[in-house]
Amino acid sequence: MIHAMIFDLDGTLVQTEKMKALAYARAAVTLKPALHEADVLEAFKDVVGLSRRAVSQTLLERFGLEAAARARMDEFGVARPWQAYTQIRLEMYRKMIADPDVVRAHVWPHTVALLEEARRTHCKVGLATMSYCPQVTRILRILDLQKDFDFVASRDDVKHAKPDPEIYHLVADELGVPPRDCLVIEDSPSGVQAALAAGMHCIAVTTPLTRRAVHASSGLAKRWIVDEASRLPEVVRELTTEQK
Repeated sequence: MIHAMIFDLDGTLVQTEKMKALAYARAAVTLKPALHEADVLEAFKDVVGLSRRAVSQTLLERFGLEAAARARMDEFGVARPWQAYTQIRLEMYRKMIADPDVVRAHVWPHTVALLEEARRTHCKVGLATMSYCPQVTRILRILDLQKDFDFVASRDDVKHAKPDPEIYHLVADELGVPPRDCLVIEDSPSGVQAALAAGMHCIAVTTPLTRRAVHASSGLAKRWIVDEASRLPEVVRELTTEQK
């Protein structure tokens, strides 16, 4: 029986993945002006949900940005080209999330509605995100969701990133609910894999950035993959009914 619902943040409750992708694209164009943002955004679909290092390194190699990034390492006091690229991207992303109107404009209403329904039914609710605590705190405050979770875990709280199940084990333990009684709402392959590895039920609500990868590699049964967000309540009811 489902006693706890655990949400991802980026791409699930708010379209921060879209903003992150745009920041990576603009940072890439900064390093190589001949590039088109659209090409980098398309490539981001292959790495969404991975660590900063993995995303940055992959995009550096794919678009030949290493030399340009290496030339800016001293500027940021870093030792690797991917770190310089990451810092450029972070600067652009921070500007985006500093604007409350931009953040509010990128909310996913169907998943936020599901969160509110979980609260109304007294289901325990957790957040498990690979974003870092200051960013998470700011976004939740802008969206007035900071009091809606019984426990929030960020990248700062775990040693291993998704797809490792560590963060989901942590949230379940803090909520006092066995993994088998938890339902995770995710949007990326790495998040789905982490939830399944933790022994939890999972529903994936895909986005244009994650849809292809989720269907190809998440390991989730097709019936639990939601491509039309309006179907989310129906699919959640189906899963929770089966677990009664």
